[in-house]
Amino acid sequence: MGAVVVFLVSLAVTIPLGVPIAFVLALCALALMQFMGLNDMTIISQNMVMGTNNASLLAVPFFMLAGEVMARGGLSERIVDFCNIIVGRVKGGLGYVAILASMIFAGLSGSAVADAAALGGILIPLMVKNGYSRDRSTGIVCSGAVIAPIIPPSIPMIVLATTCGLSVSKMFMAGLIPGIILGLCLMICWFFVVRHDGYNDRRTYTKAEALKILKGSLPALFMPVLIVGGIRMGIFTPTEAGAFAVVYALIISVFVYREMKLSDLADVFLEGAKSTGIVMLIVACASAVGWLITVAQIPAKVVTLLSPLIVHPLALLLAINLFLFIMGMIMDLTPNLLIFGPILVPVVKAAGIDPIVFGVIMVLNLTIGLITPPVGTVLYLGCSIGDVSFSRIVKGIMPFLVTEVAALLLFTFFPQLISVPMGWLT
Repeated sequence: MGAVVVFLVSLAVTIPLGVPIAFVLALCALALMQFMGLNDMTIISQNMVMGTNNASLLAVPFFMLAGEVMARGGLSERIVDFCNIIVGRVKGGLGYVAILASMIFAGLSGSAVADAAALGGILIPLMVKNGYSRDRSTGIVCSGAVIAPIIPPSIPMIVLATTCGLSVSKMFMAGLIPGIILGLCLMICWFFVVRHDGYNDRRTYTKAEALKILKGSLPALFMPVLIVGGIRMGIFTPTEAGAFAVVYALIISVFVYREMKLSDLADVFLEGAKSTGIVMLIVACASAVGWLITVAQIPAKVVTLLSPLIVHPLALLLAINLFLFIMGMIMDLTPNLLIFGPILVPVVKAAGIDPIVFGVIMVLNLTIGLITPPVGTVLYLGCSIGDVSFSRIVKGIMPFLVTEVAALLLFTFFPQLISVPMGWLT
């Protein structure tokens, strides 16, 4: 178990020091290499290159670039307008708009951070203007962003699937219905929050206004349908879907909505490259750690450690969920997936649990970590966008956080909610 101790101690020492996560992983790789007596530094560099030399990972920069284009090109505003004509007339309508818009935008971006950034800038000021408190407005937008990594196309699912040798397409299809269920759970929670907080805003449209908004939003709404439908029907792979998303978003933004100029492309590509560079550096360093973890037989040792629970799959899932929830509170989503995915997937396979189903539960669990203190990336983004203190946003998001944890337990106790729809869709 020496290798396990070295690995965990390396994480425990470097993370609290504020070392960037990519360098944390590189230092973990160095520590494991020294412990195992492997003194060839090319091991790390070779595995960093090999880890990123994966065709499926090409989907990551494509979807990130598509997200940048959509943020500049007016697609977010059209989605919000469409959601307003659907649920805006209900009491507390803007909260329902935030959730529904998050569900739709999830089919465009695949990123919780992109979802919160794109919709928060539009919805939070609008909600505050209509009498909502800043902490509650920011809380509902940030909690809705958790849906993005569950509904396809999901960047975290691409990362997890490629790291653990799972089917990206199956992961995508497995997340569709759970993402919708999660959105419905948040709407039920919002129903009670509205009555507790006393919100009473409603927004109505004439038939002509509704038709105009619907006509304007159709190009944006077609995008997730085309992406998910294309993958489901085998027209293109997830990677090809990412390339299609970029081209489609560019055409809509530049030639249909005309809110982005060709002169803006350089800035958009630069921002997309920066976002991709951060993720891929983490993936590269995690690949080196992953190779050393495999050589050190850490997954086999973890299986042995958890062997008493393997005959009780539900108890095993609950234990893993508790561990991942704690890790999600102190470390970001992507490194958690890259570090613990290759370790835990063999464990759940040994217990007879479908690794695709477990993958959805793992992504949901760690995505909830994005809105939990003390290291919730989306929480800090919400503080900036909503101009609200960290303590206030934590208070505002608490009912939705509890709801999402309850949804996680629902999928844990009833994995059929994931596996049965996945069987229909695949």
